[in-house]
Amino acid sequence: MNKNIPVTSPLLPPLDEFIPYLEEIWESGHLTNGGQMHERLEARLCEYLGVEHISLFANGTLALITALKVADLGGEVITTPYSYVATSHALLWNGLTPVFVDVDPDTFNMNPAVIERAITSKTSAILPVHCYGIPCDVEAIQQIADRHGLKVIYDAAHAFGVRQRDNSVLKSGDLSILSFHATKVFNTFEGGAIVCPDLETKKRIDSFKNFGLLDDVTVSAPGLNAKMNEVQAAMGLLQLNHIDAAIAARREVDDFYRQSLAGLDGVRLLDIPGDVQWNYAYFAVRIDAGKIAGGRQAVFEYMRERNVLVRRYFYPLISSFSMYASCKQDNQQHAQAASDSVLCLPNFPHLTEDERLSVVATFKAAIKQGG
Repeated sequence: MNKNIPVTSPLLPPLDEFIPYLEEIWESGHLTNGGQMHERLEARLCEYLGVEHISLFANGTLALITALKVADLGGEVITTPYSYVATSHALLWNGLTPVFVDVDPDTFNMNPAVIERAITSKTSAILPVHCYGIPCDVEAIQQIADRHGLKVIYDAAHAFGVRQRDNSVLKSGDLSILSFHATKVFNTFEGGAIVCPDLETKKRIDSFKNFGLLDDVTVSAPGLNAKMNEVQAAMGLLQLNHIDAAIAARREVDDFYRQSLAGLDGVRLLDIPGDVQWNYAYFAVRIDAGKIAGGRQAVFEYMRERNVLVRRYFYPLISSFSMYASCKQDNQQHAQAASDSVLCLPNFPHLTEDERLSVVATFKAAIKQGG
């Protein structure tokens, strides 16, 4: 191959479709601070996602930091070590202490069975992640939270548009946070959002992301400057025009991989629950080191050397980084096993047929060499 094939790549609609949005912004002279594009995107996202209130942010990390702040938490927050570092970094930025618990061996989501034993008098909330967009066991987690008077904040960075039993997973918990980073199913270059349960909560969040301003002369809290600008919002509006086609294209890639890799010895594909309307955000496989010599690392290196930029997603565990060394850590055997075995193959809307064939051929060659 003469070019790199990344794990994911942003959906970039035709430039001639974007120019009218930019012209409208330029003519209005309203570049940020809740302009027309911003307001239109919030309304359209509520309609598309099936939620009542949403607040847009400059990026997903600022959205998560803000959500934790307005939730008025303290002490310890139970979370997963199997995620991107932004999940736990947001806790540290709020002066909260992460408590890491293990994940389910099949879904890689926080295992409700181990949450309760990690709860102490200092616990104020649970911060689960819908890993790869597969919904957590939201009912079990909510029952635990209700029994102990805890709040639940979902890191739903991967879960744009995901529904379970025809209900948006973004309605789960007290708040859900989305990422609109360029690598996500839906993107605004950089961006993010908080799904809010009611208008009053949205007003508090909107104020906090704008320095805590209530009006020109009133500041109610030491807020952030975390607003989404008009160009980002315009990109989001354009993306929404193409999002269903983009998800359908991702599904075609997913179907192709599943057919091509079915029954491959030493490889396990990620199962999608039958009651989930998924967004095909990632194509994750597990490499059995007992059957493939060198395990996941050997396959990773083989494919990288041939310009297929597969990703060890998530590796290493968050709990292994030095800033989390003093945090409480329950047994994490399943999280560690996932971190050591999972490989994400390329999946994005404009992945060509030749590129798909090349990915599969390279992956099979890597498995064969290891086996």
